[in-house]
Amino acid sequence: MRRVEGFLAGIWEFVVGDDWRTALGVVVALALTALIAAAAIPAWWVMPVAVVGLLALSILRAARRPRDDAPADAPRPVSPARRIPG
Repeated sequence: MRRVEGFLAGIWEFVVGDDWRTALGVVVALALTALIAAAAIPAWWVMPVAVVGLLALSILRAARRPRDDAPADAPRPVSPARRIPG
């Protein structure tokens, strides 16, 4: 029984991972694709649109999240345009 639980936990971690919102978005997009296809309407475009949208949302969330791996007193990186030669 522990092996089954471990296997299911591994599958859950693989599918959901760190972002449950993206996993939920994929499930919703698949359901929408199935509904549109069942209505005999071409549904090939749903998943590419969903992937682009979910990727954009994921990047925005990651960009807004504060970085917790850098110490508070660490020097901030300087852009190459602002470096002083020498």
